[in-house]
Amino acid sequence: MTIKVEVFSSPGCGKCGQAKKTLKNIVDEFGDAAIQWREVNILEELDYAVNLGVLSTPAIAINGELEYTGLPSAGKLRAHLQKLLEEKA
Repeated sequence: MTIKVEVFSSPGCGKCGQAKKTLKNIVDEFGDAAIQWREVNILEELDYAVNLGVLSTPAIAINGELEYTGLPSAGKLRAHLQKLLEEKA
């Protein structure tokens, strides 16, 4: 089963670019078959972001659940995704 990750960002958010880069590197490690990700611009999808509870950017949702507000460390995010992949195996 594929894990779906969404990175919520907004124009002018300095840490959002770093969050996307970190996530892209992790996805490259695991492979596109294991993890699918997309960027969500909160200005374009405000209702969706609010429904998930996103109050600031960057924020990261995994499988439709808000998991991180702010930028987690690469190690923490990698470990979280690894655990999910192991549970689904």
